[in-house]
Amino acid sequence: MTTETETEPIRWCLFFGDQLVISRSAQQSYHLPTGNSLQEVIDPQLTDGSFHTVNLPDGSVVRAVALHALPDSTDTRLTIGLRASYDYLPYDDYLAAGKASQILYWDSHSRFCPCCGTATRQETPIMKKCPRCGQELYPPIATAIIVLIKREEEILLVHARNFRGNFHGLVAGFLEAGETLEQCVEREVKEEPGLRIRNIRYYASQPWPYPSGLMVGFTADYAGGSIKLQDEELSAGAFYRRDNLPEIPRKLSIARRLIDAWLAGEV
Repeated sequence: MTTETETEPIRWCLFFGDQLVISRSAQQSYHLPTGNSLQEVIDPQLTDGSFHTVNLPDGSVVRAVALHALPDSTDTRLTIGLRASYDYLPYDDYLAAGKASQILYWDSHSRFCPCCGTATRQETPIMKKCPRCGQELYPPIATAIIVLIKREEEILLVHARNFRGNFHGLVAGFLEAGETLEQCVEREVKEEPGLRIRNIRYYASQPWPYPSGLMVGFTADYAGGSIKLQDEELSAGAFYRRDNLPEIPRKLSIARRLIDAWLAGEV
């Protein structure tokens, strides 16, 4: 387990909106900036001097900082969107930046109590409290399902109207109050492509920091119905064989993991 020590420099997640500052080594590899103090890694005038301590699942720690402006790019430093950083950073650094971005998003959206309007106070790295009414605020997580639907040697791929680009992905949607995850899968498939499914099986989950989500992946078998797209959600949808796939999602998403697992015969 990696832990923060006095001899190991701190990793810093420096954000201006969704733009992340990353460092480039002499070997042209990329990583999060490191240093023992904020002043070592960024011009103090770009911040208010404060930071958040972000505890990661592996026991390590990073610091998250919101910038007032973007720093100038140099030979050893550049800024990049969080999604795009997946193609540059080591995976552990990308995951750390993802959690840091969620903490900063929560911080900026929880300055005042939603019950009485009083300014909140941060009590722990993931809890704020209203000094007037005692309301406690934690980073919210919006849970969504995503499902790979199989029909013999084919899978259903759709193009959602909110997709960036022309790729086709999987049916997905947000969990509603009072639903189980399996009920959410059934409802979304009935609403969006208008199909019936069976044999719903959990596959895996993925933090999705755009801005504060958790994607829960499932597989299911086609059970009947003809595709009738929900027009406000989907612009295209069809079943595809392995040899005629359209453009599919990038590897950072659980959608791609599900599709790759199907291509490999694992699901």
